[in-house]
Formats: sequence, C-alpha cells, structure tokens
Amino acid sequence: MHDIKPGENYEILIDNMAHEGQGVGRIHGIAAFIEGALAGEKVVAQIDKVSKNYVIGHVVEILEKSKDRVDPLCPYSDKCGGCSLQHLSYEGQLKFKTQKVKDNLERIGKIYTRINDTIGMESPFRYRNKAQFPVGRVDNKIVTGFYSFHSHNIVPIESCMIQHEISDEIAMVVRNWIRKYNISVYDEKTGKGLIRHIVTRVAYKTKEVMAVIVINGDHIPYKEELINDLKENIKGLKSVILNINTRKTNVIMGDHNITVYGSDRIIDYISDIKFEISPLSFFQVNPVQTEVLYKKALENADLKNNETVIDVYSGIGTISLLAAQKAAFVYGIESVYQAVEDAKRNSHINNINNVKFISGDAEKVMPELADKGINADVVIMDPPRKGCDKSVLDAVIKINSPKIVYVSCNPSTLARDLRYLEDNGYRTIEVQPVDMFPYTYHVECVVKIEKK
Repeated sequence: MHDIKPGENYEILIDNMAHEGQGVGRIHGIAAFIEGALAGEKVVAQIDKVSKNYVIGHVVEILEKSKDRVDPLCPYSDKCGGCSLQHLSYEGQLKFKTQKVKDNLERIGKIYTRINDTIGMESPFRYRNKAQFPVGRVDNKIVTGFYSFHSHNIVPIESCMIQHEISDEIAMVVRNWIRKYNISVYDEKTGKGLIRHIVTRVAYKTKEVMAVIVINGDHIPYKEELINDLKENIKGLKSVILNINTRKTNVIMGDHNITVYGSDRIIDYISDIKFEISPLSFFQVNPVQTEVLYKKALENADLKNNETVIDVYSGIGTISLLAAQKAAFVYGIESVYQAVEDAKRNSHINNINNVKFISGDAEKVMPELADKGINADVVIMDPPRKGCDKSVLDAVIKINSPKIVYVSCNPSTLARDLRYLEDNGYRTIEVQPVDMFPYTYHVECVVKIEKK
C-alpha cells in the first residue's frame, strides 16, 4: 500500500492524458490523474482523492510548461464544468482527440488500423445550436448558468463562448422576467419551486429560434409578459414552449409540452434536407461539423443508387434521409416511438419515399427483416454513448452485410464493438475522428468496416 495522502503536494512529470483530459503521471509508481495538467509538463500537484491503485489531484504550480498550453479564453473556465480543455491550444485538442481514439482502439479493442487526423473547425466558437441552462439561487440571487465540474452547483454565466449568442440572450430575458415578477425557482434538495431550466434551440440555416421553459407545475404566472419580452428581444423567435417536469429527478425535461406562442417545432436543414425539430428531438448540436460527419459516413457507404440500406438507431431520420438520396431503399430502425413519428414526418415534408421507418428494438426488427428476405448492402449504425447492444451486433452479423458504417460518440464502447465485429468476420478499414465538441474531451468517429 502506498503512503500518498490527500492534501499533500507532489512534484510530478506528466507523460500522458486521460480520456477526460486530465494529465497522467506517477507518484511512487502509482498512477496520478491531475486536473489542469498537460502531457510533457512538470507540475506541483495537490492530491484530492486517494484510492488503492490511483490518486486524483489538481495543479498548484507549473514548473515546466507544454508548448500547447494557452490561457483560457473563457472567464468561467476554472469553475464551469462545460469545457475542460480551455488550457490546451485548439491544435493540441485535435491531437489529443486523435491519440485518445488510437489508445482506446488499441488498448480496449486490440484494433490496429488507419486512424486519420481529427477534422477540426475553422472557427471553434459559438457552435452549439442547443443550450440547457439550469435556473437556481446562488447567494440568494436568481441565476442561470451551467453546473460546475461533477456537481449540481450552478455557476452563474452571462455569456458562453461555445453557445449561440441568441441562447445567452434568451437566458438573460427569462432571468430578468423571473427577478422582475419574483417567480419561484426550483430547488433540487426540496423539490419545490417552479422554474427548473431554460432550453434554447437555434436553427443554423433558417435562423428560427425556440425557447423552452422547463417547469415544476403546469402553468406559469405573467405568461404574456414573458412572451412579449421574448418577442421584443429575440430575433427569429418562432416558438415558446412550457415543458412539464414535476418529477424529483435530475433528468432535465419531462415528456409533456405546452406551446404558448408560435409553432410546436422549428425547421433546420442538414445539407438540402429539411428537418422539423421539437423540444424533445435529438438533433446534432454542432451543425457545421454534423455535415462533415455525415458526408464522411455517406462517403464510406459509397452508395450507387441500387443498394438496400439499414440504418440502426435512426433517430429523427437524419442519416436515413441523406442516404435515401443515393440508395435504392432505406430502412430506419429506432426504439423511441416519438423519434420514429418525427422521422416519418421528415420523410414526408422532403417528399422522400424510398425510406421506411420502423419503431422497435433493432435486435427484434433486424431478424424480422432477414426472415422477409431483406438483406442490407450497407448497415449504418449511430448508437448512443453506451454503444451497440450485443444482440444488435449479432443481428447485424447475421444479416451478413458486406459493408458497415459505424458513427460513434464514445471511443471506448466503439473499441469493444469493433473487437466483436472483427471476431465475427469483419475488418476495420479506417477511422475518421471529427471534432463535434471543441474545448471538451468528447470526440465523434466515422468508421468504415467491411466483410473479411
């Protein structure tokens, strides 16, 4: 057992970065994860937490600095948990993400293949089309902002450099309205109070704006005043919606929406396809990089107008509808019923008829398609962070598609799934990381997989 103690300072050489961006070094042979340190640096770190096989700490002093270290652009960077890589140059962030993908694939999946450099953004600011601001009290003052790192303490924020400017403006208008009319705000500890969150959506191409107020109740006082304030101050406002969430939970939104102004949905485009977005729709949050990501996915699918495509985890139909422009027929499979209804409507408004959306679990739907003699020339998968269920991978293997395109938002579950596919007759051809979330440790990948 080591004798490292919390609260003590140690000099450490940082030789690597962990997957959430902490610097990694060793103290007396024990792995140390140091918040705020970069690879190649020598630092003095204070230890915060001690476990049997590792310790966690934070930087107190930098003795030797990395050439990739920069001063954070955001004044809230040391408090807010939104962006953990503010101290790393953008070029450094892209290198870190490429390396992270490589490390995960090789360590977890024993996958040795071509990993391209991460595709970054020309201007990695103000890229998010959706914001979720918790509302609460700090020092007895009504505030909106974001949670601090690994906690539910709100950091009051006036302006966020990765959110669309209009999102900041909506938060300000709602915050002023709450203060003016003395409206109660939610307290997570007691479960009491009315206003919980402000959720904003800004359509990138049409400039339409939606403001969603998440409430612990079924109506709000001074509703007309709020609508008028938003109409007066927010350019492009198309929709104001109350989202009802009366459960004692840290899930942000409830299932029920009441439209109090304008339309139930806003419209945006990915390439030339139109999508209707409701408060609960999953829609990629970085519109510029979404086009890069999906273009790469379709490039890997290499469709020639005569293929049958199965899109697993098809959501509101984004990839399915793009693929349908280049394939003979596309089947989209999605377990969330509401998303399937959205996808059907999106195919209808775009007049795309060579696509069928099926509501159900992929592991049940795919064998049924196979039994009907439907074979996929290409399978596209874009699963959530937990990756694909083994039963879904088994169904994909059984369908025996010559080509798979896997879109991943989590390199560790990607590595596990690729290992399983490789053990069952497939080969990973190439991996293309795409930076969808600058200044955070997240990275998306598009993977080209072929039958051996």
